[in-house]
Amino acid sequence: MNETLQASGALGLPEAFAKQKEKKPLVILAGPTAAGKSQLSIRLAKEVNGAVISADSMQVYRHMDIGSAKITKEEMQGIRHYLIDVLEPEEEFHVARFQEMAKQAAQEIYRNGQLPILVGGTGFYIQAFLYNIDFTEEKGDSAYRKELALLAKEKGSYVLHQKLWEVDEESAKNIHPNNVKRVIRALEFYKLTGQKISEHNARERQKISPYQFAYFVLYEERGRIYEKIGRRVDQMLEAGLVQEVAALKERGYTKDMVSMQGLGYKEILDYLDGELSLDEAVSRIKRDTRHFAKRQMTWFRREKDALWVDKGQYGYDEEKIIRHIKQELKKRGIIHDGRP
Repeated sequence: MNETLQASGALGLPEAFAKQKEKKPLVILAGPTAAGKSQLSIRLAKEVNGAVISADSMQVYRHMDIGSAKITKEEMQGIRHYLIDVLEPEEEFHVARFQEMAKQAAQEIYRNGQLPILVGGTGFYIQAFLYNIDFTEEKGDSAYRKELALLAKEKGSYVLHQKLWEVDEESAKNIHPNNVKRVIRALEFYKLTGQKISEHNARERQKISPYQFAYFVLYEERGRIYEKIGRRVDQMLEAGLVQEVAALKERGYTKDMVSMQGLGYKEILDYLDGELSLDEAVSRIKRDTRHFAKRQMTWFRREKDALWVDKGQYGYDEEKIIRHIKQELKKRGIIHDGRP
């Protein structure tokens, strides 16, 4: 890929790109759930000789296909995808591990002379990869972690989350109460360093990216997104979501696991455990997914380098959207004549 970039520079790319030719090219296609990222990424990859790296915290797991809205082999249309179906649900997956796996995937894509396209809705993962955020662990406090985990188990995740509100309001706004692991990490960081992890992350975000990148965020009117979320949940049920979760439960997976905290999984587990009716579970999935989409948009609005793509401005026409994206990539020297 370095040879490709040098050759491209010789073909008359902008001088600014020539100065940055040591930087690897990267495309990011982000946005809220149900925004149409997967479908658009396939079309873009075909146009620019790209391969996809999934920035999704759920599609990484095997056996969790329906509830994660995982792209199928047929839908991939021959485009290589990384970080999909690579871990078992009991395996640990967090931002630092994602960062490491995504770097390895990108290196392989570059070796193949292709352009990596990072696709997903997990903004923190995207940010970690894009700016190479440092997740070097400080000396931990295992006793404190156990104490917090016990508190969450005995009194509920919301009690633990309230402790975070008291010391780091910004983190509390951005970390869902059900994400006990991240809440504990933020509290442990504060105890060990006396600093808010939100401020640490903000400093890390000021880093200069090692990539020559374009960061696109797909957007459409909120009502359309919410309507699509409702349809998607209904389609998941028709496709066998209840049966998928029942099979996971049969394998011994419980809602204490990070993987089983995913939207759709924990609610159906509650239904299977008799804690909710199916109608109540479905209603919660739709409501919580809408809330999740709203939080995703809040996150992306804070990203200083994001290029917003309002699908409505293009009449929801994929061809027009792809044309706009390619024009931006050419302007930034990421592609030349449609290729990296």
